Amino acid sequence: MLPDKDGPGGGGGQSYPEGEHPSVSLFRDYLRLRTVHPEPDYDAALRFLDRIAEELDLPIKKIEVCPGRVVSIMTWEGTKPSLKSVLLNSHTDVVPVYQEHWKYDAFSAFKDAEGNIYGRGSQDMKCVTIQYIEAVRRLKAEGWKPTRTLHLMYVPDEEVGGHKGMETFVLHPEFRNLNIGFSLDEGLANPGEAFTVFYGERNPWWITVHCPGSPGHGSRFVENTAAEKLRHVINCFMDFREKEKHRLNTSECFTLGDVTTVNMTMVKGGVAYNVIPAEMDVSFDLRIPPTVNLQEFEKQIKQWCKEAGEDVTYDFAQKHMNQNITSTEESDPWWSAFTAACKSLNMTLEKEIFPAATDSRFIRAVGIPAIGFSPMNRTPILLHDHNEYLNERVFLRGISVYERLIPALTSVSALPGEA
Repeated sequence: MLPDKDGPGGGGGQSYPEGEHPSVSLFRDYLRLRTVHPEPDYDAALRFLDRIAEELDLPIKKIEVCPGRVVSIMTWEGTKPSLKSVLLNSHTDVVPVYQEHWKYDAFSAFKDAEGNIYGRGSQDMKCVTIQYIEAVRRLKAEGWKPTRTLHLMYVPDEEVGGHKGMETFVLHPEFRNLNIGFSLDEGLANPGEAFTVFYGERNPWWITVHCPGSPGHGSRFVENTAAEKLRHVINCFMDFREKEKHRLNTSECFTLGDVTTVNMTMVKGGVAYNVIPAEMDVSFDLRIPPTVNLQEFEKQIKQWCKEAGEDVTYDFAQKHMNQNITSTEESDPWWSAFTAACKSLNMTLEKEIFPAATDSRFIRAVGIPAIGFSPMNRTPILLHDHNEYLNERVFLRGISVYERLIPALTSVSALPGEA
């Protein structure tokens, strides 16, 4: 638990007789930018970030990794720039809203009497973006300088898979030139007193199974239909789903990230009520923990398809095979620095595998340790939900957390192989 006051730099538990805390105002300004799919206003985000870079007196570099998709990077050069750098990553896009289900306009950044700030992206993850920025602003105002270089990176398209964002950028020469040794990225809120820390992610598999069959008139008992095959496939996937659900519900040690979730998300086929279709498709969203043998799991899927009938095939819209996890051993210098900073603020940490997917999976895939962390406790998990909000006190405390984390991580001593 963090103290009531905002720690170094002041803020969280105090009142502001002259108006709203400037960090909160900046957060609300950012929430009002409509960087929402399917047509995010990335130009508005780029203009906003240009303004921030000027305020912080930091150079900003822009790399167009795909047409219309720009990665922005602010860099605070360290006193020992030959050492590997520290990355603070965030994404600028947010998911769509169903405005009829919101109390307030999802892009008005409305703040109620309790200080709850409503807006799409208030938890995922515009809060963290501004917390990074405001922590750097405070540290610069105090005259502090990092030893290792610090990069603040803002990427597009995370919410639609990252293919035109981080997935492409990690293979870009400009990414390699950043010389990153450790990365922080988004996590999740925690409704309790603790703060959740994610050291790995489940692999997302988006799979469509194609079931061809004999067509015919809807008045007959046609054999070998697509629907019969489809039913067998669905039963196999959903039976497995129930077994994993049972594992989760009967183990005190497991969290959602420790089991495989299976959800049927699309069914396609048919042209008319009285025509038996020649093909039907069913699609599933699977999230698979890094502890699972992925090759063996795919063999199981092949067996289900074979059992369903002749010519049943499948293909992947997304198939991630990276099973890298970040060390949480006390002997690891990055983890040790991270936890020491949190302990200095009396924070309790809970380690988990991230249940969904973030850009950290692409960073880990190229061998860089990454931690998913959003400093939000006593907060319901509302990412992608209606009425997403974050309380201003929680937001302000988060700035102080990063104000402690940034010096700790950028002060990690030279590691083997570093100059």
